[in-house]
Amino acid sequence: MATAKVSKSSKWLSLHRRRSKSSSTPASPESSPSPPRGTARRPHEEMKEVFRYFDGDNDGKISALELRAYFGSIGEYMSHEDAQMVIDELDSDGDGMLDYQDFLKLMKVETRDEDDLKKAFEMFEMEKGSGCITPKGLQMMLSRLGDAKSYEECVAMIQVYDIDGNGVLDFHEFHQMMA
Repeated sequence: MATAKVSKSSKWLSLHRRRSKSSSTPASPESSPSPPRGTARRPHEEMKEVFRYFDGDNDGKISALELRAYFGSIGEYMSHEDAQMVIDELDSDGDGMLDYQDFLKLMKVETRDEDDLKKAFEMFEMEKGSGCITPKGLQMMLSRLGDAKSYEECVAMIQVYDIDGNGVLDFHEFHQMMA
């Protein structure tokens, strides 16, 4: 059950990552210095920055309250019990909080879940690399899985999660459906 909570939190984290990428605007040169020429930001530095964002009181640990506050700030609800379950699952030193190393474990779970979801999405694409699941593609994959549906049923299934109303599911919509 705790693993399900970690998986649930991973979905929240990946949703936030996608939201922040899609809603971010380029920073002005004055507001964010660029790295020296010929160097790029290291993944470790980026993860430290994300960790600091979660760590509201800058004590080097993420508490259940800070985890909940973070998700609240992006419009997602997480109960105290859910937050504590996530922490308890990953807390390596037993202090009831996530240090940076524990946080890295959480982010690895998120990456693995995201990769698995992308592979599943690709299985439903009728035209590989098209970036969308059509009613026909859904019908074919469901049939292969032993769940035969009519074309009209597949259209109706897609309509439930088709946020932009274009008649197909993109990866974001598929992710919402799977969540």
